[in-house]
Amino acid sequence: MKIATFNINGIKARIDALPQWLDEAQPDVAILQEIKTVDDAFPRELFEDRGYNVETHGQKSFNGVAILSKRPLEDVTRGLPGDDGDEQARYIEATVMGDKSAIRLCGLYLPNGNPAPGPKFDYKLEWMARLEDRARALLAEETPFLMTGDYNVIPQAEDAATPDAWRDDALFRPETRAAWRKLVALGLTEAFRARTQGPGHYSFWDYQAGAWNRNNGIRIDHFLLSPVVADMLRDCQIDKEIRGRDKPSDHVPVWVDLDF
Repeated sequence: MKIATFNINGIKARIDALPQWLDEAQPDVAILQEIKTVDDAFPRELFEDRGYNVETHGQKSFNGVAILSKRPLEDVTRGLPGDDGDEQARYIEATVMGDKSAIRLCGLYLPNGNPAPGPKFDYKLEWMARLEDRARALLAEETPFLMTGDYNVIPQAEDAATPDAWRDDALFRPETRAAWRKLVALGLTEAFRARTQGPGHYSFWDYQAGAWNRNNGIRIDHFLLSPVVADMLRDCQIDKEIRGRDKPSDHVPVWVDLDF
């Protein structure tokens, strides 16, 4: 089963590019971030006509996450546990049945956190702590799961073309990377690095300063797999070429192929 994550940076802006990529790549599941629309305004029919079940957790003009799945989605929940007052639409969960087992899909759009330090950075770190708690709970339940999306985390220097330019940025600050390591240290597998090593692999290129043409990118879109799901991993790739098309998102899809 092919499961992809894609920060589309606005469904209205990607109304042509997203269906084109879906038709070409044919993911069984696509987990989206930054849909930037309320649930009622999401163009469900565009994807239902392609055979996808659609679940959204939207917000006007900002944030928003969604799951498109060719297989039924069960037990859908919205919002990251741990803060009932958090109104930002950044997290959605659902269970999908494979041929051999079920997997809990956790789709996330982790806060950017800039400027750092400051309240937005505090919110980012608090959100990451809640995500760690959620991963702990799923592990304790022995639920096979994956957590994927735009983490807004540059894990290591090799995940940025110019790491020195990001030293004081919330995506690369020591506190952010420490929180990332705590999450992974629970026993999760970072799918891309389980398959590919070395620098030069990115999933985001800024719209400014010719970042794409100079390949000045960063890798911030990730899959973290629970131990059972990690055993199912067959491949993980980045669809880099999508960034060079007309009206692209500043992110590109990342996908895993799982034997389940």
